[in-house]
Amino acid sequence: MSKYVLKRVLLMIPVLIGVSIIIFTIMYFVPGDPTTTILGAGATETEKMILREKLGLNQPYLIRLAGFLKQLFLHFDFGTSYATSKPVLPELLERLPRTAIITLGSIIIAVALGLPLGITAAVHQNTWVDRVSIFISLLGLSMPNFWIALLLILLFSLRLNLLPSFGFNGPAYYIMPWIASCFGTLASLARQSRSSMLEVIRQDYITTAKAKGVSKKNVIYHHALPNALIPVVTVIGTSIASGFAGSLVIEQVYSIPGLGLYMVNAINARDYSAVQGAVVFTSFMFSLIMLVVDLVYAYIDPRIKAQYIGVKKRRIEDEK
Repeated sequence: MSKYVLKRVLLMIPVLIGVSIIIFTIMYFVPGDPTTTILGAGATETEKMILREKLGLNQPYLIRLAGFLKQLFLHFDFGTSYATSKPVLPELLERLPRTAIITLGSIIIAVALGLPLGITAAVHQNTWVDRVSIFISLLGLSMPNFWIALLLILLFSLRLNLLPSFGFNGPAYYIMPWIASCFGTLASLARQSRSSMLEVIRQDYITTAKAKGVSKKNVIYHHALPNALIPVVTVIGTSIASGFAGSLVIEQVYSIPGLGLYMVNAINARDYSAVQGAVVFTSFMFSLIMLVVDLVYAYIDPRIKAQYIGVKKRRIEDEK
């Protein structure tokens, strides 16, 4: 198992290199001049030329790309922001906890509501409970989170005056971002858990368990659910990874200075170095979370873990 983890970690390296090359290439061909961001609109052309030479912006594409990759992977330097003149990595790490709070909070709500909803719908297939579950799932998938976020502000901030509409100075400030972020994941979890449970409860071992007199609750939660969790874990892991990488809409609406808002501000300011560093950092977070998801697979399903153990045993037997 340790070899598998090491292999997955090593596979993250070409992924991150590929992402780095792609984002650098995109930012290289994006129109605009970073020197204007640094010096301001009133700078002369001579001052801009001197700064371009100092920053190496006049160098050819391949030389700049090689320097960026060397700086990133050999020195672990994510660059310096053109707008703030501060290193990118410390600013990202400072904002990471806020994005993590939004992402993990919304995932907890989605799992707490979506998983039981899907299981209940599968157990009561073709009843009104099942139809309500399907309706809620379609509704959650159809409503964009920025629209939900604006509706929550209109209701709880402007009309009822119960929750703050922006900021991050306490738990109350995260309630609306959690609700706005959880709808899509909740709907996906409900649909996936319903589909997985329907497939599992039709298996022969479930029928055998029922024939032996095992209670319905034990059949559902001790026999069927563990075998239906693999697709559900995939949805949860992907949602967590996407939350870290794509929380920019919610953070923009509620003015929470997390990773997403940092990236939006960097794009608006044409702060190419900050955009590149933020994209590579979120790609690393995505890869790391998906690695954890793969390890959870092996924990949930012994058959997956047995595959790696079986490969090791076969190699030992072959050597003998």
